[in-house]
Amino acid sequence: MTSRADIDVRPIDESEFPDWSRAMNVGFLREPTISEEFLEARRAQYTPGRTVGAFDDGRCVATFRSFAQELTAVGGAAVPADAVTNVTVSPTHRRRGLLTRMMAQDLAAAKERGDVVATLIAAEYPIYGRYGFGPATWATEWTVDVPRAGLDPRWAGPEDGGRLDLVDAEDVRKLGPELHARLRRSQPGAVSRDELWWQLTTGAVRFLPGFREPFFVVYRSAAGEVEGMAAYTTDDTWGEAKQPLNTAKVKWLTGVTPAAERALWRYLCSIDWVVRVRSGYRAPDDLLPHVLPDPRAAAVTTQADFLWVRILDVVRAMEARTYGASGALVLEVADAGGLAGGRYRVEASADGAGTCAPTTENPHLSLDVADLATLWLGDESAVRLAALGRVREERAGAAREADALLRTSRRPWCPDIF
Repeated sequence: MTSRADIDVRPIDESEFPDWSRAMNVGFLREPTISEEFLEARRAQYTPGRTVGAFDDGRCVATFRSFAQELTAVGGAAVPADAVTNVTVSPTHRRRGLLTRMMAQDLAAAKERGDVVATLIAAEYPIYGRYGFGPATWATEWTVDVPRAGLDPRWAGPEDGGRLDLVDAEDVRKLGPELHARLRRSQPGAVSRDELWWQLTTGAVRFLPGFREPFFVVYRSAAGEVEGMAAYTTDDTWGEAKQPLNTAKVKWLTGVTPAAERALWRYLCSIDWVVRVRSGYRAPDDLLPHVLPDPRAAAVTTQADFLWVRILDVVRAMEARTYGASGALVLEVADAGGLAGGRYRVEASADGAGTCAPTTENPHLSLDVADLATLWLGDESAVRLAALGRVREERAGAAREADALLRTSRRPWCPDIF
């Protein structure tokens, strides 16, 4: 067995991209053979210095990639983020510290660049907490039993003066980016989408076989403004008595107004031949169940953690967000990674603005940097974490005070897998 010291962990050059891609496919249990078409499409994601591999005797056995991203904090401010993805270790090289080495290199570089946080979507829960990441948003998927939903089968469109139109992929690439930018300004936990994201979702660029072009529907308000858009696919299932039993699967749905969300969900639940609608990953407090006359027709089929955040700069992170009340809180933050630990005073004014600075005052709460990340976007309760033993009150009542400052009226949500 090769020793840990003999395995070379480093950024790859472009000539090593095929070997790196093969190793990534192995780690994700995909076919290891890489087609030229796949490589050509995937090269668009290659970023020199941020595509990292571990090499044993010249063969890539672990992969890691990061890219520049913006994450929306509470209140709408966008903070620079180091988005981590494509993390794999080949089954022959587990338990040799390869992920730890790749992660340490990447987070140190992100801190040096000035990124406020790092982000990722965790495939497995136990892995990333030891690197300072905490689950900061959750996702819920519903499956709607359309016949049971209680909707009027005669419904033919919005009743608020708006309209719905089916559009093609080119329209989505023109209209989608501005619509998503509007969503990001109001949705804590949302992340930026680059041009490649829109090419992938519309099929202009295809990484993996089996891509099915979705249907795209746009909602326009009575004033003609684009306020919502959804992408969905359907299967082709028929019962033995020749009745249609099709399922519509929502790839993504964006609504920047409640009217747009309501209209899009009503539309999806009124498509001829569709008897089930799978919502895709939504915020746990999404409007969906309650836009139906019978909310029980929407059954929860997935409920899980989603976006994980690692705070790299406590001062900038806490000053980027807004607060729900005025008050002050002194936090003792432990960080085994040595990137963001220390004692900080957070002070919020009545208008929601906050300041944060290192302090020598006695702490009110002690917590790990991963648990601070969980609290930062406002989805978790400090009182709940204290009950779990993950937050320690150094002053009685401090956890309740933290909740008054940090929690949000609507839950944060990340619409994207990356």
